[in-house]
Amino acid sequence: MDIPEISRISPRQEQSGGIRLRGIALFSVLLALMLTLLLEALDQTVVGTALPQIVGELKGFDRYAWLVTVYLLASIAVIPFVGKLSDQFGRKRFVMVGVVVFLIGSALSGAAATMNQLIAFRALQGVGAGMGIALVFTVVGDIFPPAEQARWQSIFAGVYGFSNVVGPSVGGWLTDHGPLIGNLITRPTRWRWVFYLNLPLGVLALFALAVYLPSTISGHLTHDRGWHAVRRIDFIGALLAAAVTTCLLFGLTWGGNQTYNWQSAHVLGALISAGALYFALIIVERFVKEPMLPLDLFHSRVFAVDALLALLVGMILVPLVIYLPLFMQGVLGTTATTSGAAITPMTASIVAGSTLTGFAIARMGRYRLITIAGALLLAAGVVLMAQMTPSTTLGLASVALILAGVGLGAFFGMLTLVAQNSMPRERTGVGIGAITYLRSVGQAIGLAGVGTVITGAIRNDLPGRLPTEAAKLLTPEGLKAATDTHLLVDPAFRESVVHAVQNLAAASAPAGPQREAISQQALLVLAQVFDALKLSLAFALRRGFLTVFVFCVILLVASFFLQDAPLSKSWDETESGAAE
Repeated sequence: MDIPEISRISPRQEQSGGIRLRGIALFSVLLALMLTLLLEALDQTVVGTALPQIVGELKGFDRYAWLVTVYLLASIAVIPFVGKLSDQFGRKRFVMVGVVVFLIGSALSGAAATMNQLIAFRALQGVGAGMGIALVFTVVGDIFPPAEQARWQSIFAGVYGFSNVVGPSVGGWLTDHGPLIGNLITRPTRWRWVFYLNLPLGVLALFALAVYLPSTISGHLTHDRGWHAVRRIDFIGALLAAAVTTCLLFGLTWGGNQTYNWQSAHVLGALISAGALYFALIIVERFVKEPMLPLDLFHSRVFAVDALLALLVGMILVPLVIYLPLFMQGVLGTTATTSGAAITPMTASIVAGSTLTGFAIARMGRYRLITIAGALLLAAGVVLMAQMTPSTTLGLASVALILAGVGLGAFFGMLTLVAQNSMPRERTGVGIGAITYLRSVGQAIGLAGVGTVITGAIRNDLPGRLPTEAAKLLTPEGLKAATDTHLLVDPAFRESVVHAVQNLAAASAPAGPQREAISQQALLVLAQVFDALKLSLAFALRRGFLTVFVFCVILLVASFFLQDAPLSKSWDETESGAAE
């Protein structure tokens, strides 16, 4: 729906895509896009801390991880597909459809009665989120030419980073302190607010987009209609891209979570299938008329390096988001609430770094030096994390978090900005979609790789730290429970393990003083086992952070290969620059 006061478009402006939103229209569209990105990015991680309550009500512990995995899988699979379609058919309809699908999925997830229902509705949520996350940055690029959009892309990127980092804290707060509504929302079902909260904010964003976002925001593109338009869609490429993503994420998730060994037929089969399907995708995309992922995008050195940076940033971000709270709770002994507050310096630094980077790029008109500086700060922060021990204070940890946060923030807005500045206007959707897709795939790769390093380090280090009495006093099942890292962050689980082991030890002794002595000895051995477990967890997390540091070094080296180019001040300049 177009409103007269939104803009005045001359033929020259329409041809170059120079539609300008002003006043209330500009404010409403930007706010709606921020809300959309905030909610859809938040739901990637917000469910994590609510999972124990969800499983407690709906059961299905064996499908515990699927509530997170299926959302990521669905959102990542749809990103390249919707990016290309928005180039062919226009941006507005796909943005709005994505919001509607996300809201329907949120409402159904909140009302789910079984675990299988919730998994299916989370997948629906993920489809809508993938459409939104892929297109929000593209629409911002449609509104502003590269020279002006630097600050705006960085602000939106800060919102994205903030959502990923703060998600677990929001989910935990809603689960513990969300409002109650009679018999509809009770204390055990407060987790439903994790999904219901999306509805009022999402409807507000949908209304603003429907009223104020012009249908021609993507400029004078060739939007085919009818059967001819449908025939131009690369259905084979879309199916292959979705299949590649599915097999790759299954293999990485199974191996990274140790659901199956990396050498198992399940993991190897999934990864080999992903490789074969990827080869088939390359062949198809070379010959199809309207490829879902045009391979010639990577002929541009700028875009190719930018794509590599996006992959590496994803590999760095999620392991830090997942394992920093574990270090705070499991090693430093903070509570879940305190650990959320403890990583606030990183959250704030990501937003600040992203915003300041945007203004710096807008002022300088260059981004290469800023990228290198961001990589240096990120590497410095992560290498400090790799030195943290159980005696590290929160103050020293905050220094590392701030450095890493500012460094990460420098990349968020820059990635889409560089991609958009290096390609013609009619390929903006597919280009930014490719960058977003690679960043999301990098998250899965990084989490699987770092998770494998941490799990292996604990397995190899812990036996050498356990007291010799542990194997004598504890059964194999008791020793396995007593060395589960989950008990370091869950006091209730730890208490249940203590009582179970104490009762088993006492039951093996005759009544009287001897039983009491054995019971006390079991408690002493358990305390030593817990201390050994904490030290092994700290050692393993340091190994994990060192792995992330290796990713940071590769990121730094890649940053030197990023070609610096002046930012276009109009879409006409972008077209000519891309042609060159």
